[in-house]
Amino acid sequence: MNRTPKIGLVVAIVIAAFVFSALAALLVAAPSLNLLSVWQDPYYRHVTEFSFYQSFLSTLISVGFALPVAHALAKRNFKGKRILLRLFSSTLVLPVLVGVFGLLAIYGNSGIFADIYAYFGEELPFSIYGLNGILLAHAFFNLPYAARLLLQALESIPQEQHKLCAHLGMSQWQKFKWVEWPRLRQQLPHVSGLVFMLCFTSFATVMALGGGPKSTTIELAIYQAIKFDFDLQAGALLAIWQMVLCGGLALAIQRLAKPVAVTSGSFTQQQYLVNDTFAWRLWDSIWIVMASLLVLPPLLVVVFSGVNAQLFTVLTDERFWHALLASLQVAVVASVIALAAGLAILTTSRRLRLNSNNRSADQIELIGTIILVTPGLVISTGLFLLLRNFTDVFSMAFFIVVAVNALMGLPYVVKTLAQPMLQIEQQYQYLAASLGLRGWHRFKVVEWRGLRKPMAHAFSISFMLAIGDLGAIALFGGQEFRTLPLYLFQLLGSYQMEAAAVVSLTLLLLSVGCFTLIEKLFKAEAKVNNVRR
Repeated sequence: MNRTPKIGLVVAIVIAAFVFSALAALLVAAPSLNLLSVWQDPYYRHVTEFSFYQSFLSTLISVGFALPVAHALAKRNFKGKRILLRLFSSTLVLPVLVGVFGLLAIYGNSGIFADIYAYFGEELPFSIYGLNGILLAHAFFNLPYAARLLLQALESIPQEQHKLCAHLGMSQWQKFKWVEWPRLRQQLPHVSGLVFMLCFTSFATVMALGGGPKSTTIELAIYQAIKFDFDLQAGALLAIWQMVLCGGLALAIQRLAKPVAVTSGSFTQQQYLVNDTFAWRLWDSIWIVMASLLVLPPLLVVVFSGVNAQLFTVLTDERFWHALLASLQVAVVASVIALAAGLAILTTSRRLRLNSNNRSADQIELIGTIILVTPGLVISTGLFLLLRNFTDVFSMAFFIVVAVNALMGLPYVVKTLAQPMLQIEQQYQYLAASLGLRGWHRFKVVEWRGLRKPMAHAFSISFMLAIGDLGAIALFGGQEFRTLPLYLFQLLGSYQMEAAAVVSLTLLLLSVGCFTLIEKLFKAEAKVNNVRR
């Protein structure tokens, strides 16, 4: 009963060897381990400063505006709230270039706003390229997600406290100060740290909207050093610098606050509004409308602009279908590997926890989330340097891109399945042992029945991350092997906006279709189970 499965330990060792081999290649290729030389170089110092600067501003905007949005959503019920919250939850894993295309179609030099200004004989007063575009895109992706996390904190307030506030005749401000703000304040460090980390390691957004050397981050500098300058030593040194900074940020975030679990929350709880006036209703409505105007128009533009004169041309182009097939292959294989690796790691870690060995369990699960400390582009750079001495790196592009994307999806699998797998083991371990259920038969009878929904959710998140990833494929992709995100980036770079619109719509449909299909399958399954009961 107390034997610990070894499969998770084997998977963890393989992952650690894979990552550390890439890091070792970086160390060998780096001209020196004097990271201060990066800071002493004027250009690299500017790149580092800009990475922190844009991350700080992006976090300030995203979390700062997410606070009143979350507060308004917690108090108000309206038609379409569920759909809006679902969109808020999905922006983090939405293919980046889909959102970027939608923003370009509205705020770009040839976008809707540019056409409106041109109609009145004026030029667009701002440029979406550079810091403006980076901040706008980061707000688009991170503000809704931050609002969703903060809303969850507000929804965790017991109903008795809401009743007590109403009974005491508190004003809206008093209730916020004494009841709601303490909850928000507990989660703000983690939410802010999470958003800062996401903005700091942002690659596709900066690559698409950066305004040249002036608006370059460390990750983009790594890509440029290897892909365009073929300066492998500079790329290795910058990758190590990026990893050190990310490691420091991750440790700081871990010390600031405990992670916030993302759940669906309770949207039907009764509201106890105190001293609800027209001014407060107007205030809340303004923030909800502003958040909706940030998220909905770019997605709607992607849908409507995707059906255009170039639709037939793109759909009959072999390059599109090769890219689509490559994307599906990468996403499916990477998601399967991530799911299998996550199940193996958690099978071992949960047994360690039940044997009161929490420290070893934490260490094994930490290896599964190592990609959070070492960004995918850093791992890709190390693999590039490692494999170039043995083989043609670009001939191994598919396997490298799959491996990196599997690593990127693994933390989400671990975080999604850790608690459900532990609960199932606690509930059924003795019954399964008494019935002699082991191995595959035990998984089929016990695990599969209880984990189908979280497993499907973990798979779909991994799938969406892989289908929209531009990091690894940007380094290893080319004319022979490219996915839809790389194909879309190439179309945007050559200003083929109508063709890019078709590809953007395809990516959006793939992402949304994945979640919708899984949701419908489980609704149908639930109905069948209810009928059987």
